[in-house]
Amino acid sequence: MKDESFGHDVFLSPFTWRYGSQEMKRTFSDKERRANWRKVWLALAQSQFDAGLLSRSELEGIRAKSGGENVDIARAHKLEKKIKHDLMAELRTFADQAKAGGGKLHLGATSMDIEDNADIISFISASNLILSRLVACLESARERIIKHKGTVCMAWTHLQPAEPTTMGYRFANYAQDLVMDIRLLETVRTHFLLGKGIKGAVGTSASFKALLGTDAAVEKMEGSVMATLGLGSFDVSTQTYPRKVDYILLACLASIAQSCHKFGLDLRILQSPPFGEMSEPIDEFQVGSSAMPFKKNPVAAERMCSLARFVSTLPLVAFSNAANSVLERTLDDSAARRIAIPEAFLAVDECLMIYERLLKGLRVYPAMISKNLERYGPFAGTEAVMMKLVEKGGDRQKIHELIRVQSFKAWAEVMEGKPNPLPKLLAGQRAISSKLTNAEVSDLLDSSRHIGDARKRCDDFVKGTIDPILTEHRRGRAKRKAERSLANGSASRR
Repeated sequence: MKDESFGHDVFLSPFTWRYGSQEMKRTFSDKERRANWRKVWLALAQSQFDAGLLSRSELEGIRAKSGGENVDIARAHKLEKKIKHDLMAELRTFADQAKAGGGKLHLGATSMDIEDNADIISFISASNLILSRLVACLESARERIIKHKGTVCMAWTHLQPAEPTTMGYRFANYAQDLVMDIRLLETVRTHFLLGKGIKGAVGTSASFKALLGTDAAVEKMEGSVMATLGLGSFDVSTQTYPRKVDYILLACLASIAQSCHKFGLDLRILQSPPFGEMSEPIDEFQVGSSAMPFKKNPVAAERMCSLARFVSTLPLVAFSNAANSVLERTLDDSAARRIAIPEAFLAVDECLMIYERLLKGLRVYPAMISKNLERYGPFAGTEAVMMKLVEKGGDRQKIHELIRVQSFKAWAEVMEGKPNPLPKLLAGQRAISSKLTNAEVSDLLDSSRHIGDARKRCDDFVKGTIDPILTEHRRGRAKRKAERSLANGSASRR
């Protein structure tokens, strides 16, 4: 162990104090980690008591000191400096506290029987928090979809004006990313966040079979431990659970980060004055620049994108850990895992908190939306004009060339800062005016007529996809709240 002075006169990780919620920080705290180790040790002791390997007094002695309030970090760290093994230091600290039963702790186990199962407890807890944040973002996105499903705006491809869309339909695309992330995280949490189980030094349970005598007894003991912990387990393992799990988990978190980055980057572009259609909330006293007092920078969206970019690099760390875990295990994954996994969760936690704040506080500027539509929207109606003229007997190829020439003339004036003259230019062409009135040309070029079924798709997506997900998670929250209330009532009666 190194010097444990953690003041602001030495380097501190930004995740220590700047990024991530207190709840997520507690999940990955040293105290919580050790408390989870004690949970696993207690569950193992309980199963070994059931198998006749511990007495009642030994089990109760262990149970009495198994709670997180008994974690003595200072004592364990002092011992770790001497023996250079963090889990053994905690084990000896726990054993010294549990006078009755301490000598039976960790019987037959290897370090990763304890650590890997405890890690999965933390990952599930952290994943549940991320899932709740995703759902909160989806709820806020839903409100934006409904509010703006009919707000016509320019769509942009290649950062060039394309055809009109609606702001609500654009938000539906962001929400669809969140839906995929929710389903992906649910899948990872259900099918891949499994513990190692209790399988000993290389995963064969040799030590436990020596203690218990039969395969059936070993299987029963492991099942009991994992049921007590509320975890599933892999059927086979080496000394660790498959390190592929970390890769899958970090890839999932990177997927969530990508969704945050996509929304954040789009917002940053639309907040720039040449677009000017929306902006993140700017506090009254917020300073945008030390040199330029007028600046209103999208700092929250930029922070979200920066953290998301960091998360995108972390699956490579987990890939290398898994790929280089030679034979039954090597220890070169350990230091990287201690950093990469907690920081990935903390970064995504911060990203989603920013995402929700942006959605809730987003400022929309209808005048700028209208200005962009007036400037670029008429170009989107040119295909409708062409189709109507062909319908009235015109030559499609000749009409296409005529409209192209007049559109380029209109572009030249738009780029000089003038109003878009395309309706006037087209109406002045004999090949067009002979078949369409000025009013008909204007109607065909009206951008609000060219959003297809965007409104309907917004409604269908909200009702058919978003609302069922939100209902499912509200019911889950209510169920968990009732279960906690029942458990607290039972505890008070005891």
